[in-house]
Amino acid sequence: MIGVLGHSVESGARCSRAGCIAPAAWAILWRNPKIHSKDRQKTWLSCVEHREYLEEFLSARSFPLRVVGF
Repeated sequence: MIGVLGHSVESGARCSRAGCIAPAAWAILWRNPKIHSKDRQKTWLSCVEHREYLEEFLSARSFPLRVVGF
């Protein structure tokens, strides 16, 4: 099965939170407007437990972001 962003769900995609090995459930799409053009987008993957933490980390820096199911 192919998830959002074209990754295979069976590929073992893991949460981007340091030290976490849980499977990814969410994709957090973001950019730093000070250094990235509007067409550039970075992606962090998140497990259910760390979604809020990662969103807050990026929001605190005023980075535009969007969260989609992975």
